[in-house]
Amino acid sequence: MDIYPTKEILEDSDMVIVDIRTPMEWQQTGVVKGAHTIMFFDERGGYDAESFLKHMDELGGKSQEIGLICRTGSRTAQITGFMLQHGYNVKNLAGGVMKLMSEGYTLEPYKG
Repeated sequence: MDIYPTKEILEDSDMVIVDIRTPMEWQQTGVVKGAHTIMFFDERGGYDAESFLKHMDELGGKSQEIGLICRTGSRTAQITGFMLQHGYNVKNLAGGVMKLMSEGYTLEPYKG
């Protein structure tokens, strides 16, 4: 399911925000305040879905509402479908950090 990220959604204490971009992307733009930085696709496009889902389980699992964010929402659209098939309560934050930045949202520096 796609929703557009807004300041209100990002500050919703019930939704866990997961930024799936790469460390280089986090450093370039910063990250949403309070977001968990958990890379899905590496720089070469490889991934470890089992490891990613294990991280999601550590954040509350299938009962936790999870919002996925990336640069534009393209990668998270793919991953949202995958996670929905596995029973997760997940939303694609469509438009990603580029939409947020275009609307004046200030990202926090990535502290790695």
